[in-house]
Amino acid sequence: MSNAETRPVEMRCGASDADGSAPQPPVEVLTPRDVPLGGPRAMTVRRTLPQRSRTMIGAWCFADHYGPDDVSRTGGMDVAPHPHTGLQTVSWLFSGEIEHRDSLGSHAYVRPGELNLMTGGHGISHSEVSTARTTVLHGVQLWVALPAEHRDTARDFQHHVPAPVRIGEAGIRVFLGTLAGTASPVRTFTPLLGAEIVLAPGASLTLPVDPGFEHGLLVDRGTVRLAGTELRPAELAYVHPGRDTLDLVNGLDGPARLVLLGGTPFEEEIVMWWNFVGRSHADIVRARQEWEEASDRFGAVEGCPGARLPAPALPHATLTPRRNPPRA
Repeated sequence: MSNAETRPVEMRCGASDADGSAPQPPVEVLTPRDVPLGGPRAMTVRRTLPQRSRTMIGAWCFADHYGPDDVSRTGGMDVAPHPHTGLQTVSWLFSGEIEHRDSLGSHAYVRPGELNLMTGGHGISHSEVSTARTTVLHGVQLWVALPAEHRDTARDFQHHVPAPVRIGEAGIRVFLGTLAGTASPVRTFTPLLGAEIVLAPGASLTLPVDPGFEHGLLVDRGTVRLAGTELRPAELAYVHPGRDTLDLVNGLDGPARLVLLGGTPFEEEIVMWWNFVGRSHADIVRARQEWEEASDRFGAVEGCPGARLPAPALPHATLTPRRNPPRA
């Protein structure tokens, strides 16, 4: 998905001005902001990453949560060809269907319980359109920053359908990394975890996790407690490295659905603006110019009617690389 804000702010991934002297809470709760994508019938997403207090979780640098949207009212998703650099896009749906086309020549569909992961290292472009079969669109769009040694890697596209597994009263689909005795075959460039968890009404779950990872838990549906901290829908909880289990409780009479993200702390400074991830202001300026000039860097999306998305105007200030708050 494009960051389709008409006046995108600089998205600083990788650290804040905090000095790390304050004690870190066991669970930090990140609240979303609403971002309309497009025109008067725009679909609104709830964005929890990046923000100034916590810009990354592992290499996860962007998290949009949307729906359930009645597409007859919102118009659904209709994102014309747009570029990406320096990142991987992760599409995961709860309902609906999205048609994906990219400049690698991929033509695929995003469906509930199926992962589409696209790598836009040196440069790629793609389009995303909800299909005529879609009545309700609901899901998450996530971005992963590529480390410096791989940020100019070649275009790639992977599709994977993870088999569901059960632990007690929880159903789990692991779309990236390893969890609950199952591993995703999808390639990433830093250690990552991505999984959907559905927790039965009134159920508790103690989930073993990698203590070297930091974790984020996004609540899609229901209200849950993580290590005693209550989380409401659309909130994203952050847990520092060092924990080898996550304790979840669904105290309500309906199922709770969650998206668990994790990864080793990303120590590099990066700049993220519009759909580009770079290491400097100059990287962003160059990528924007090459997109506007229809450079071969991004290729062309075949079979998608309509014009490419124009890049927004650059801010008048210099885009400055930053990093996450230092760990205690």
